[in-house]
Amino acid sequence: MTTSPSTHGHVESTTLLIVDDDRAIRDLLGRSLSAHGYRVLTAANVREMEDMLACESVDLILLDIMMPGEDGLSACRRLTDGDGPPVVFLSALGEEPDRIAGLETGASHYLPKPCSAREVLATVRAALRHRDSAQPLERRVYGFSEGWRIDLTSHELFDPDDILVDLTDGEFAVLRAFIERPRRVLPRETLLEAARGPDTESFDRAIDVQVSRLRRKLKATDGTIIRTVRNEGYMFAPPVTRIL
Repeated sequence: MTTSPSTHGHVESTTLLIVDDDRAIRDLLGRSLSAHGYRVLTAANVREMEDMLACESVDLILLDIMMPGEDGLSACRRLTDGDGPPVVFLSALGEEPDRIAGLETGASHYLPKPCSAREVLATVRAALRHRDSAQPLERRVYGFSEGWRIDLTSHELFDPDDILVDLTDGEFAVLRAFIERPRRVLPRETLLEAARGPDTESFDRAIDVQVSRLRRKLKATDGTIIRTVRNEGYMFAPPVTRIL
């Protein structure tokens, strides 16, 4: 069992558990999903998965079907019967009866192998959105830099005088990416994806403009809040703490 490193500081990150007996698949998906801000755990079989679930809080499981020992179908059935985290099947069994059987056990999605890391990422996001839409909204409010406050649930930013700061959707999305990954260098491509989605063409200048506007609205054009890291991207410099 392994854990990909997390550098999110005080911000709670979404935790994914990859269960697959193929180490190469675990490593490849782990690197890809970690690069998009997820905390990734891995297990080689159902027994290791259960050991991990006993000591870790997991938001979603990527589960293979054909593994030594207990198979993924029976494991998924037990998880969904016991109100476990949502399951996305990732299996070489890709025929229609296989997919139907997987979904009937309670999995939210079924991806036949081989599939791209990008398709896995999109499916993970869709599964998490579906999970979140079925649950009451939880307030997620964070503070930073001596009095600034951001509410990720209501999409509102307040300055130290408790005045609401007007942000465009793109500006808020970029600031949210910083808040969720503080004190970590984020490439322009990561910020662009956060602001506009994975299918948008990459224009470095677009992110530079968004960051420049954010700096003005955060009253820190000197880079004390959003720091430029030459040839790498940007970093949100102050510590971030959860308030609610």
